[in-house]
Amino acid sequence: MQALAMLVRTIGGLNRIVGEVLSWLALGCVLVCFAVVVERYVFNSSTLWMQDLYVWLGGAMFTGVAGFALMRDDHVRVDIFYRPAPLRKKAIADLFGVVFFLLPYIYVVFHYAWPAVTRSWGYQEGSANIGGMPGLFLLKGFIILFCVLVGLQGLAMAARAILVLANREDLLPDDLRYNDAKEVH
Repeated sequence: MQALAMLVRTIGGLNRIVGEVLSWLALGCVLVCFAVVVERYVFNSSTLWMQDLYVWLGGAMFTGVAGFALMRDDHVRVDIFYRPAPLRKKAIADLFGVVFFLLPYIYVVFHYAWPAVTRSWGYQEGSANIGGMPGLFLLKGFIILFCVLVGLQGLAMAARAILVLANREDLLPDDLRYNDAKEVH
């Protein structure tokens, strides 16, 4: 059980670091978008690479922080059943969801993305727009990062669920427990 708790803490720490760093891309996205709007409407000009940049920053941010959002339980779920459920039922639902939905989804995305991403990296693909950003291959690499971080967080969720079902959630720090872990069910 200690190993499962260590797995949850390690993956949670990795996703926290990546999420907190990449969340700053939101500021970059807003600033670049603002610059594009000013350039277009004040100076009556347009730079294609800047238009690519804010879209790419948004894409990199959302794919990069997905594991962090999953760790924080920020993803959308059907709360009418999950929220009022006792802790053990939440753990069962999470374990079932990870094994039968999340991990197969991650496998499919990885399986189909890998050839396209490696091909893109192989010829260092750039924007399809003339005058657009070079380095589209870097952005496509975030698809693989998404798969790795969300897949790892799925494993951490499964491990956390197993700890709850074994009545050993006390091995986890408060920020990695279920939100209602202090409630008695």
